[in-house]
Amino acid sequence: MKICVSSGKGGVGKTSIVVNLAYCLAEKGKKVLVVDGDLGLANVDVLLGISATKTISDVMDRGADPLEALIRPSDNLAILPASSGAPDMVTLGPEEQERLGGYLDNVSSHFDVLLADTAAGIGPSVLWFNGFVDRSIVVMSSDPTSLTDAYALMKVLKTDYELERFYVIMNLVRSEEQARKAFKTVADAGKRFLSLDLEYLGWVLQDMAVPEAVRKQKPFVLTAPNAPATQCIWKLAQTILDWKQ
Repeated sequence: MKICVSSGKGGVGKTSIVVNLAYCLAEKGKKVLVVDGDLGLANVDVLLGISATKTISDVMDRGADPLEALIRPSDNLAILPASSGAPDMVTLGPEEQERLGGYLDNVSSHFDVLLADTAAGIGPSVLWFNGFVDRSIVVMSSDPTSLTDAYALMKVLKTDYELERFYVIMNLVRSEEQARKAFKTVADAGKRFLSLDLEYLGWVLQDMAVPEAVRKQKPFVLTAPNAPATQCIWKLAQTILDWKQ
């Protein structure tokens, strides 16, 4: 199962959700591969406090074995890191994208779940990753700019790439009620103007345990197992496990 996690704008906690979801899915017995799809500005390895010796750039430029580039922070979990400060990786051409897709197909065959954490926005790599995977998750907050930019991302993917199925995670919300109200706003717009039926995947509560874990460069599901945000992530993980293949 290949899943892409994107957002219309930065700062909505997308990478944190990916990393913590990956740990939960791995804990539930799934072999999980996290691909840092922010190809020019890597974040996953930073969030986990790990050092990458080989990256996707090495795989693309020097023919490195993708399996040898993997970092394994825990049982059942592997990270394929991206390069930081590599602008050429952001604008891969069609041939390079096809080659990258071949590498990812090869390495993901060793795993049950691939989670691709894309860059924010509507850049070429974001659009390509969403076309490459089986399912697209869009992370947004209740902030109006986040909702607007997430809508713009889905509009481009629907109009130019004919993608019609999107799962939404509302992050940084104060309550389930706020999450559902914000989701309804963007879902109504998607239905009215794009003929999209957005699927509500769930929500993650605003929680001081999250920024504290980021400072420690550890997943908050490990540093704060009883935190409200952690409980939300576990629910999201179970929902994903319940998807029919």
